[in-house]
Amino acid sequence: MNVKLKVLAGASAGFLLLAGLTANAIGIGQRPIAQTTPKADRDLRAQAPINRIRIVFANRRDATDLQNKANQVAQILSKEIGMPVEAVIGDETAAVEALRADRADVAFVAGRAALKAEQLAKARMYLAEVRSDYSGGNTYDSVFVVRQDSPLRPKGSAKQTLEQLKGKKMAFTSRTSGSGFIFPVGELVGQGLVSGPDRLETFFGNVTYGDGYSSALQAVLKGQAEVATVSEYALLPPWITAAEGKQLRVLQKVSGVPAHGIVIDDSVPAPMREKLVNAFMKMNEPANNQLFRSLYNSQRLVKVDHTSHLATLRQALQRAKLEP
Repeated sequence: MNVKLKVLAGASAGFLLLAGLTANAIGIGQRPIAQTTPKADRDLRAQAPINRIRIVFANRRDATDLQNKANQVAQILSKEIGMPVEAVIGDETAAVEALRADRADVAFVAGRAALKAEQLAKARMYLAEVRSDYSGGNTYDSVFVVRQDSPLRPKGSAKQTLEQLKGKKMAFTSRTSGSGFIFPVGELVGQGLVSGPDRLETFFGNVTYGDGYSSALQAVLKGQAEVATVSEYALLPPWITAAEGKQLRVLQKVSGVPAHGIVIDDSVPAPMREKLVNAFMKMNEPANNQLFRSLYNSQRLVKVDHTSHLATLRQALQRAKLEP
């Protein structure tokens, strides 16, 4: 994968490169970032004193000027924990690889990436975001969406409602989206309508995969699909216009999609983990909250238990017969 993580704040001036390229930042050396760190090396690092913290802020399509904002957050965190903090921008795959290879200590990622980080680096999520467009606060809904004039209507139960989709044209957000694929497929499996993701074509008349929320919803708006699966907040700008949103409605929802959050690598000693959690909680305070909101449209952070927060996602993945 030719993904580059750019170091944005802190004393180091190098770049983090993936897929065969080498890291070139202070204290990291020349080992490829994607290379798995031997357990012995990780154990030694866990015992060694930490003199800087590197945080990966994962890209999101609705995030703007993330580079500059991450710099400012890093400065605040650095002041709180009393050591340099480097902010790094990259996609979620890169964030997990950086945690696994000990090129990063912390990442702000989605639930699926958090489970992958747990699997590969024994990292855990300690904080989750709360957003005003999440109906569950630190969880949100996956929704099956149809046109306002669609003959498909909610029935007495989820199974009865979803049974109507047999033979219909379906547009999933993508093959990797949590709310746009994993949770809806998990629901279809749980309701006994399909046996797994490889059997979707036997239930639906046609299945397509978009490259994001907007493309899946546009397929319904243009009549190319009869139903789409997205996050509940995708029915609002910037994903579609307000006028387009009025042409759509939710047919069925699947609750409990875990919000993105702060994952900390297990090699970070417990006292420093506590300092980091407390430092991030400072972003909820009035002096810092406007900056924090501007990152990802999050209102605040709340403490979560890793296992409990991600339990619904783990179940959806198991039902859908998918790996994290």
